Amino acid sequence: MQHPTIAHRIIELQNNDLALRDKLAKEGRLSEGYDEEMRDLHIYNANILNEIIKEIGFPTIEKVGKEANGAAWLVIQHSIALPIFMKRCASLLKEVVDAQKADSIHYAYLSDRIAVLEDRPQVFGTQFDWDENGKLSPNPIEDVANVNERRKSVGIPNTIEEQTESIRFHARHDNLTPPKNFMKRKQEMEEWKKSVGWVSS
Repeated sequence: MQHPTIAHRIIELQNNDLALRDKLAKEGRLSEGYDEEMRDLHIYNANILNEIIKEIGFPTIEKVGKEANGAAWLVIQHSIALPIFMKRCASLLKEVVDAQKADSIHYAYLSDRIAVLEDRPQVFGTQFDWDENGKLSPNPIEDVANVNERRKSVGIPNTIEEQTESIRFHARHDNLTPPKNFMKRKQEMEEWKKSVGWVSS
């Protein structure tokens, strides 16, 4: 590991993110849209990581170790209020994945999240949301018949069916509940995506 101090800082960003998520889950504040406190932390973390990337380039396993590399991915994955940053990181991540210096699963998740935010079908079926029946289901998937082959090709260990079952189990365990008004939440999400620049108005 080339940058142990930076590695520690990135892991700290991740831990703060996860601690806030746990707090909001216990307070029942995760199902009704993008919580302001969470949004502010995500933006703060992304800005810190952006400065780190300017200093050392993308935080690969070689530079910061496996744990901090994974933590950097989580910060990027949660930077949904910053489309330009998120898409730039996706390009950098693709380069280091191609050079076998980062995990291909991370790129699969990030590229799927960007696709969903841009109202495009995802490729690997990693992104889920509440459906109109109050169940967590995959967002629309491109060529769904072959999704499990694509998942396997990047090292995702489970099928889309297994992941759906697992996500629903964890949602019950974490006491996550569907939004009270599905259509209102969906409309608010679309308006939010326009406001930050994921989709054009």
